[in-house]
Amino acid sequence: MSRAQEFLRPMVREMPGYEPILSVERMTAEYGMAPEELIKLDANENPYGALPEVREALGRLAAPQIYPDPECSALRQRLAWYHGVEEERIVVGAGLDEVIDLIMRACIDPGDAILNCPPTFSMYAFDGGMRGARIINVARKADFSLDMDGIRKAVETEQPRLLILPNPNNPDGGVLSTNEFQQLAELPLLLVMDEAYIQFYGEEHSVMDEVAKRDNLVVLRTFSKWAGLAGLRIGYGVFPVEIAAALMKIKQPYNVSVAAQVAATVTMDNIGKTKAVIARIREQREVLCAGLAQIEWLEALPSQANFVLCRVKGKKARQVTEELRKQGILVRCFDQPGLSNALRISVGTAEQMQRLLTALKELR
Repeated sequence: MSRAQEFLRPMVREMPGYEPILSVERMTAEYGMAPEELIKLDANENPYGALPEVREALGRLAAPQIYPDPECSALRQRLAWYHGVEEERIVVGAGLDEVIDLIMRACIDPGDAILNCPPTFSMYAFDGGMRGARIINVARKADFSLDMDGIRKAVETEQPRLLILPNPNNPDGGVLSTNEFQQLAELPLLLVMDEAYIQFYGEEHSVMDEVAKRDNLVVLRTFSKWAGLAGLRIGYGVFPVEIAAALMKIKQPYNVSVAAQVAATVTMDNIGKTKAVIARIREQREVLCAGLAQIEWLEALPSQANFVLCRVKGKKARQVTEELRKQGILVRCFDQPGLSNALRISVGTAEQMQRLLTALKELR
């Protein structure tokens, strides 16, 4: 061990790093393609991007030398109105990842238990591990539904402080039933519902209205997926008032850039136009599912998100991923315990879906 490594926490030295998707810059260099030639279906991004009004507002930005509003006041006012909640319940972060990290910092001590239900978004366990938490895994069933009995037993034996669940779930796009949510909300822990993909399911299925009724419920949202602002990094949570106040106290004071605040605020001012884009994505999800059903070596799972998970039969998912990459089509490959030999395909434009389906059908 070098002297420099001795300064690191042992856990940090030994832990594996989070593996993000490859950047567009690296992919274009590796395959000798221009960025516009790539069909990027590997990160659940909005293929239509930000609204024109957002792009225009970003082009008019002035005074970048001035620090941003530390409270994101204009955006929080609009979010409070949209969700029908008090502004003091809302905390905005530089992406939902920061909000999740803030929750961990505020609520988790080293040695505390966090309940995790894989396969799911891996950042929950990653962030918890960084805080020295014990990650208690209760694996999902073969159909990706929750093992409710397993969760109850883990709560009794391990006494976890926190459970974060996406609805719809990433990577399969499955959803919770109302009965499941009600059972989970009665558990003696902080229940965090990650609604990053709820717009593609329908906001009528959100549990946002429950936050004011329960002191152990948090609902998270992001502008990355439905609003096309992934590159600007902005997300938020709606909390019990006391938890929101604590997070505002410990967050970095100028955590959300001026550009991100402007983009999200203008998005909320044009919410009707954004919902029209969401409708187009939902339509293309049906096109994608219908096309995948015609490919005998793929088993597409039902999804209420902006992606579809496929089990690969008789082929290697990594090989399929590589063959698609050679054609400039990027999808996400999963090959790990609990989720092996699978592809996750983000919903793209009509043209992108046609190119993808044609490429898949030509693979023999």
